[in-house]
Amino acid sequence: MELSILSAQGKDTGRKAVLNDSIFAIEPNEHAVYLDVKQYLANQRQGTHKAKERAEIARTTKKVHKQKGTGGARHGSMKSPIYRGGGRVFGPEPRDYSFKLNKKVKALARKSALSLKAANHTLVVLENLHFESPKTKSFVAMLQNLGINGKKSLVVLGDSNKNVYLSSRNFEGANVITYSELNTYDIMNAGVIVLTEGSIEKIETALTAK
Repeated sequence: MELSILSAQGKDTGRKAVLNDSIFAIEPNEHAVYLDVKQYLANQRQGTHKAKERAEIARTTKKVHKQKGTGGARHGSMKSPIYRGGGRVFGPEPRDYSFKLNKKVKALARKSALSLKAANHTLVVLENLHFESPKTKSFVAMLQNLGINGKKSLVVLGDSNKNVYLSSRNFEGANVITYSELNTYDIMNAGVIVLTEGSIEKIETALTAK
C-alpha cells in the first residue's frame, strides 16, 4: 500500500510512503480489537469502590423493640439492611479489574485497527514535524491545512518532540503520542490517524516482531 506524504502545509510532497500490507492491509479481527479495547479500559479503572456491609456499620446494638406483642416482625439490630443507614447487602468491594492478554492478540488488534483506518481512508501520512517553539496556533494551522480540523485526530510521532506535544496539549480533540504509546483504543477512538514519516518504520518494526 502506498500513500502520499503531505507537508505541514497540507501539500503533496511528491513522495510516497510504502506501508506494509501485513500491518495496514490485513483482514481485521474484530474480536481481537474488542479484547484489547476492553483490557485498556479495564486497566483504567481504580477499583477502589467500597460499601459498608452489616458487620462494618457503627450503630447501636440495642434491640429495636420487644420480641413479642407488637404485631410486627422480629428485629434485633439497626444495622440490618432493611433500615435506613443499615449495611449494604453484597455491596461492592475493592478489586483489580485488569486481566491478561497475550502479546500476539494485542499485536493483531493493533494491526486490525490500523487496517480498518486505512480501508476507511482515515489514515494520513505527514512529513516529520518540527516546531521552533510550542505554539497551539501552529498545531491548529497544520490540522486546518490537512483538512482534519474539527475531527478527533491522533498524531503519531517517531520520536518524542516536546514542542509538538506542548503545542497540542491545549487543543481539545487532538492527541499526540509516540509510536511506542500506540494502542488499539486510541486508534479506534480517533476519527483520523496522522502518521509522521519517521513513525511508520518504527511501528512496522514493533508489530512485525510480535
